[in-house]
Amino acid sequence: MDQTIGCVKAATDILGDKWTPQLLRFFANERTVRFCQLQDLVGGINPRTLSARLQSLEEKGIITRNLTSSESRCEYQLTELGETLLPIIRDMEQWGRNYAQTQSVR
Repeated sequence: MDQTIGCVKAATDILGDKWTPQLLRFFANERTVRFCQLQDLVGGINPRTLSARLQSLEEKGIITRNLTSSESRCEYQLTELGETLLPIIRDMEQWGRNYAQTQSVR
């Protein structure tokens, strides 16, 4: 397999589903985010799906999960590795804006 293709596959293993890029973009503005905040901000995500995506990101070392002072709540925070994804997320947002503008002109 071409090494470049392998690298793209590694990135899409993390960013290649419908919800993960949308979730990660909220970490660009907030240092820590709670489950209910993410659910409200993304809108339309099933709680099981959100939980599965967060667990996957945690297992891949992209985010950490920390219990708050109230043991029943937790907060999520990007790791150093997760922070390296933010430029990609910002580029995706910019590309999406540009694409939307070209579609509205047609």
